[in-house]
Amino acid sequence: MNWIFLIIIFLATLGGGIIPMVVRRIHPSLPLYLLGFTGACLFGITIMHLLPEVFQELGHSAGIYIVIGFFFQVALAQLSHGTEHGHTHVPQNDHHHHVAIAPLLLGLSIHAFMEGIPLGFHFNDSASMSSLVIGVAAHKLPEALTLMTVMLHSHQKGMKLWRILLIFSLVTPLAAVLAAEAGSHSAQMEHVLTYVVALVIGAFLHISTTIFYESGTKHHELSYRKVFAISAGLLLAFLTLIFE
Repeated sequence: MNWIFLIIIFLATLGGGIIPMVVRRIHPSLPLYLLGFTGACLFGITIMHLLPEVFQELGHSAGIYIVIGFFFQVALAQLSHGTEHGHTHVPQNDHHHHVAIAPLLLGLSIHAFMEGIPLGFHFNDSASMSSLVIGVAAHKLPEALTLMTVMLHSHQKGMKLWRILLIFSLVTPLAAVLAAEAGSHSAQMEHVLTYVVALVIGAFLHISTTIFYESGTKHHELSYRKVFAISAGLLLAFLTLIFE
């Protein structure tokens, strides 16, 4: 367990959540391009590093669990309103709309916990872990930014807001620690974690592809600026191959 990796994930989440709390007027294009960049990075790393690992371990059955993970994330999005892919379906311009905070936090916390499990998994390719940290950290920035934006629009204030951000920032590192401990004490549990990683891959694929086609666009259009952001994210994912 590399604690530096977990600190990076924690700080990325914390930093993303702090942005809407201290910057009251965020340019509307910033989340769009940030999402395009981070979504492409997560997509590339999932395809190039995580998929080969689980198919090597599980064979063709890995595909079954990836599909299950994909649709499990679809179900979670009904609770979280899509906050994990940075495109919340909660209408933030309606001051009379009541945000159901508990289901939103539950759905997002389950997703954040799932994200942390691969960080505690023992990969055969040493490059996979370093690459995964980059992808997850990049994803946590807009995820936390969107979460705290929703919290602000739901009139959460003061210490409660900071508690929500701090606890949420700890969920993914905690899941990584628990997964690492479980895997190190039991070969059977290590094998079970392989199936869980396959589920998480499905969730990552859902999130990243949703970002491509939905986030901040009208009729799924892709502006040249967003194409540039997506290309930059994919380039970063390809650069992780140097870790091999």
